[in-house]
Amino acid sequence: MISRLLTLSLPFAFLIPAHGDDLKLYTYKQPHMGSEFTFRIWAEQGQLSELTLLSEKAFARVAELNQIASDYLPESEINNFAKQPSGKPISVSKDLYQLLDLSSRLTEQTDGAFDATAGPLIRLWRMTKKNRRLPTSEQLARARARTGADFLRFDPLSRTITKLIDGMLFDLGGIAKGYAADAALTTFKEGGFPRVLVAASGDIVVGDPPPNRQGWRVGIETLHLGDDLKDLQTVLLSNMAISTSGDTRRFYELDDVRYSHIVSTRTGLGLTERIGASVIAPNATTSDSFATAVTLLGEKDGLQFIRNKREIECQIVALRNGREVAIRTDGFSRFEEKKAQEESPVPTP
Repeated sequence: MISRLLTLSLPFAFLIPAHGDDLKLYTYKQPHMGSEFTFRIWAEQGQLSELTLLSEKAFARVAELNQIASDYLPESEINNFAKQPSGKPISVSKDLYQLLDLSSRLTEQTDGAFDATAGPLIRLWRMTKKNRRLPTSEQLARARARTGADFLRFDPLSRTITKLIDGMLFDLGGIAKGYAADAALTTFKEGGFPRVLVAASGDIVVGDPPPNRQGWRVGIETLHLGDDLKDLQTVLLSNMAISTSGDTRRFYELDDVRYSHIVSTRTGLGLTERIGASVIAPNATTSDSFATAVTLLGEKDGLQFIRNKREIECQIVALRNGREVAIRTDGFSRFEEKKAQEESPVPTP
């Protein structure tokens, strides 16, 4: 989710005719969840009214999920849940239940590295950036005492969640955008438009490929930003998702130390290791959360975590002595695009 992914299926334009086909490419954009959501859909020109209504429905679904999952909105469902007393089963929406349940399962799989209950630590880190002063050991200890997926109990039959302690805070930033992207894709597919791409910052999920193509072209940024896209690594995806997590664009420097915006549950501080992870998965909920998890786990543990998963591939780029070093799972290369292309790659703004 964090480093930018670039969609390179065609030079950008609002409407582009396909080769030998009646389909045209339509693009819709709106800001949501602190980033820009972009929909690219291939459809017949006579379907424009239907497609526009469907796009509005998809954006409304994303906005609904933001109202559920955002820790920045005071009256969001996740913040209202945090205010509820402990020891009492709380009925929550289907979406919030799934997001917290999936996050808790991933917390267990990553030995606590990925944790949606780490809100106290993340709020503390935000104050660190605001005050330009690292938290004390006492502040970190108090925040850790209110953090832990073990403090939640799930009841799928009643769709309730019980908090075992008071003072819990939540952060779904490592999974919510991917979940919203999947929901938008589902809206288009159920509406009869399978050739679609949904991009939400560093999370991209695609349906069927564009006409006469094997897949959607997606470019992967590494740890260094550059304007030249000619040598950009690209992958071809169809009915898959890819997410990239890292500190290429979002970081903070204090006392000559560069900290990532991604907060380690182990230290309570932003990561200082320069690492980026790109994960390919069947859906964006998985690719988003797994990319964040790999970044938090680090090179060795992160790669091992992915190698134990079916239908998941990963590339990790780390900075060693000023140079980028890439390691990847065995199956990642099968998604890489061959270099010969007739069109110049252009990013989605």
